[in-house]
Amino acid sequence: VQLQASGGGLVQAGGSLRLSCLAAGRTGSRYATGWFRQAPGKEREFVGTISWTSVGTYYADSVKGRFAISTDNAKNTVYLQMNSLKLEDTAVYYCAAGKGFPEDRVEAYDYWGQGTQVTVSS
Repeated sequence: VQLQASGGGLVQAGGSLRLSCLAAGRTGSRYATGWFRQAPGKEREFVGTISWTSVGTYYADSVKGRFAISTDNAKNTVYLQMNSLKLEDTAVYYCAAGKGFPEDRVEAYDYWGQGTQVTVSS
């Protein structure tokens, strides 16, 4: 499975941004898709995940109520809608695919995209 994350950019605090994760390859396999982020000098941290059926979602407490994950199966794309962005949301965002759900561990995911930068300014 190859994953490509896109949609990052510069946004003011309080604004919104939508990231996309395009999957290619074994798209018929039953993979959950997770979103992670990594700020400079910090470890990669879990943001949220959606099950392969697209029925279940699970979020980190830090983004719950502000971020939402959805899928468009026809486009093999998973989205991360980010609202009410805060300065501390600044990071490189990665999408990943793994067999388990819900999983918030980096090591639970087998495939990773290249990351897209999100910068929130004051």
